[in-house]
Amino acid sequence: MITTRFLAPFLFIMYAPFISAQPLDRTIENALPSLLDTYRHLHANPEISYYEEKTAAFVAKELGRLGFTVAERVGNYGIPNRTCYGVVAVLKNGTGPTVLVRTDLDGLPMEEKTGLPYASTVRTKNETGEEVGAMHACGHDIHMTSFLGTARMLVQLKNRWQGTLVMIGQPAEERGAGAKAMLNDGLYTRFPKPDFAIALHDNATLEAGKVGVTEGFALASVNSVDMAVRGVGGHGAYPHTTKDPVVIASEIVLALQTIVSREVSPLDPAVVTVGAIHGGTKHNIIPDEVHLQLTVRAYKEPVRKTILSAIKRIAEGIARSAGVPEDRLPIVKVDENEFTPATYNDPALTRRLATTFEAALGKENVVAVDPVMGGEDFGRFGLDGQVPVSLFWLGAVDPKKVEESLAKGVSLPSLHSSLFAPLPEPTIRTGVKAMTSAVLELMKK
Repeated sequence: MITTRFLAPFLFIMYAPFISAQPLDRTIENALPSLLDTYRHLHANPEISYYEEKTAAFVAKELGRLGFTVAERVGNYGIPNRTCYGVVAVLKNGTGPTVLVRTDLDGLPMEEKTGLPYASTVRTKNETGEEVGAMHACGHDIHMTSFLGTARMLVQLKNRWQGTLVMIGQPAEERGAGAKAMLNDGLYTRFPKPDFAIALHDNATLEAGKVGVTEGFALASVNSVDMAVRGVGGHGAYPHTTKDPVVIASEIVLALQTIVSREVSPLDPAVVTVGAIHGGTKHNIIPDEVHLQLTVRAYKEPVRKTILSAIKRIAEGIARSAGVPEDRLPIVKVDENEFTPATYNDPALTRRLATTFEAALGKENVVAVDPVMGGEDFGRFGLDGQVPVSLFWLGAVDPKKVEESLAKGVSLPSLHSSLFAPLPEPTIRTGVKAMTSAVLELMKK
């Protein structure tokens, strides 16, 4: 039996001239039941970074049904046998600007603990073969649903805009690799280069029904740094015969805290966090090595370079002071393959979108949001300022829970929490309305 839910995209196209005369709110309400079905499907079936094959195929099929010209598997990671599941969908509607709208596709390798009836129970394997859970703990399911809803609205409202619409389904956002891979595969030569690029990201502290905007730097650059602190191991009872890498690593961890406080201007935000330290196997054995994993975040490129240089200098200096020979100095590796540059929201474009959101949602539902040190590779689509980009925040939390959190001083589940559970209906409704309104403004006749 074929239900109207699955016929919906075809019906939208068939009756587009009639539907386009309806107010946007009514059109969204008509689509909302099927969009909620889409959301629950995506939420229950996440795929982690580099493995978004079914998710990408689902998004591509939906866009194809709406009349977009769709290309799949766009992107090149530069790694043998690793497929990039990028999706590019193009809809031309006369002469006018080209606007890129992006969604991310990937979930996270973690077990969901929300208890929702549509919670993910997926188990999968990562690239090392380890079995892990999978969850849309960063809300990419919300992003995709709002994205597909926006595509539906714009197909129905073709008489209100002109130009070329490019809808991007980007994989591996959580690894900071997808945008770069798609650009490396000729995104802006194989497909129309945009005049504007926009995206949304759900927010775990903002009430559903609201959007947040940030001019200028909105998200930080992100580098992952791996450090092998090498020493000379031995018996725990005879430490004087060793060069203890545990002690050396401990000194390095403490010394790294001075980079932000003493080597970076107080006016330049930056973060150096040691997220993991591993070393040793037994109480009475001094190991040969200790491994550290760091995350480094900044807005300005010179600040990022200063931090990375300082990490290497401090690590080697402390090791030398402990008497570690030159051939056993720490090895510091920066993973440039998964580097995420800072996201800089073009101020003029962001102000234009903010005005549009105020008209569509009401001024009380558009708030200024401070920059954060989280990372997002959406900024790459701006080509270092060649293309104006803007990412706005989409409130995703039950307003009652926000009020309760503020009253009791208890933090809400954050993005990347196993307990993160957006409030679907008002979040998706607002996401579709805000993004559709943004595109209509940028491509208005």
